[in-house]
Amino acid sequence: MARLLREHTGASPLQIAQTLRVQRAKRLIDTSDLPMTRIAAESGFGSTRRFNAAFANLYGRPPSSFRKPHTQARTASA
Repeated sequence: MARLLREHTGASPLQIAQTLRVQRAKRLIDTSDLPMTRIAAESGFGSTRRFNAAFANLYGRPPSSFRKPHTQARTASA
């Protein structure tokens, strides 16, 4: 099964699952004021370090760089 998936998508089941987790995290960053640690947990990552690494691997930048400036100001003052 994994071989067929890789042949058709070019990615392993683990890579696909991780990409889906990172995409969910990106949606949460865009639509919520949750802290990054909470976004990591809500997206299925066991640690913030793994979350940051997976995010940077997919998007080429850290997750915090996607946070809108007005959201950072609200989060910093909370």
